[in-house]
Amino acid sequence: MTTTTVSAPATPSSGRAVPARASGRPAGRSAWGGTAVLLVGAAYCLLPVVWVLMASTKSASELFSSFTLAPSTHLWSNITDLSAYRDGLFWRWMLNTALYAGVGGLLSVLVSAMAGYGLAKFAFRGKSTVFNAILAGVLVPGVVLAIPQYLLLAKVGMTNTYWAVLLPSIISPYGIYLARIYAAAAVPDDVLEAARTDGAKEGRIFFSLAVPMMLPGLVTVFLFQFVAIWNNFMLPYIMLGNDKLFPLTVGLSGLLNQGATQPAMYTSVITGALLSIVPLVALFLTLQRFWQVDLAAGAVKA
Repeated sequence: MTTTTVSAPATPSSGRAVPARASGRPAGRSAWGGTAVLLVGAAYCLLPVVWVLMASTKSASELFSSFTLAPSTHLWSNITDLSAYRDGLFWRWMLNTALYAGVGGLLSVLVSAMAGYGLAKFAFRGKSTVFNAILAGVLVPGVVLAIPQYLLLAKVGMTNTYWAVLLPSIISPYGIYLARIYAAAAVPDDVLEAARTDGAKEGRIFFSLAVPMMLPGLVTVFLFQFVAIWNNFMLPYIMLGNDKLFPLTVGLSGLLNQGATQPAMYTSVITGALLSIVPLVALFLTLQRFWQVDLAAGAVKA
C-alpha cells in the first residue's frame, strides 16, 4: 500500500514545496465547539438576569405560584411601591451608591494612574519591593481588610459617614497593577524625554501626555473599581449604621431581612435588584467605545 503526499505550490521566496496540512475533521468543527462553549457560558451568566427581569413583573402572590420565567404585568406597580417605601428611601440608596462608586472610582483611577505611571517610568530605590507589595495586595480579599479599616476609621470618628466607604475605596492594588502595565506599554520613553527637553514639568507631562495615552487602560480601571464598589456589601454593612447612608446592597438586604417587624418585601427587593443593574449596563455601553478605539489603534500600529 502506498501513500501519496500532496504538496502545495512552491513559494516564490523559498522555491520549496510546502506539504499541505491534511485533517480528517472539518475545518469549522473546532470553531463551532468554541462558539458552543461561549454560548453555554453566556446563558449561565444571563439566566439570573432573565429571572430577575421576569420576577420583577409579578405580584407577591404570583411570585411563588406561577412559572419562573413567565412574565406578568406588575412591573410598574412594583416600581411604584418600591419608590413609595419610606418616602423614596430606595432612590436615596441609589444616589448613595452612585456617589460611592462614581467618586470612589474616579479617585481610584487618579491614584492608580499616578502610581502606575511612577512605577513604570521612574527608577528609584525599592521600586521592585513596592511593586511586589502591590501584587501581594491584589491577593488579599477586601473582606479581610474590612474589620481593620473599621477600627482605624473608628479611632478618628469617621464611621457612619460617607467617608467611611469612600476612603477605603480609593486604593486599588489591582488598579495600580493594571495602570503600571498599561503605562509601560502605551507611553513611549522618547515622547517623555522630548517633553522634558522642551522644558515641560513632570506634572504637565503626566496630565497632558501620559494620561491621554493611558486613557483606554484607565477606563478599564474605572469600570473594574466602579463595579466593585457598586456591588460591595461587607464594607458599608460594617461601617454604616444610618440607613439613609446605605448603598443599594445593604439597603435591599435590610428589606429582605425585615421579617421580624413586617412581611419581607420580596417583590420590592427583586425590583430594586433589577433597577440596580440598569446603571451598570448603561455605563458599559457608554464606555465600550474607548476599548474599540484602543483595539483599532493597535491594529493600525501593527
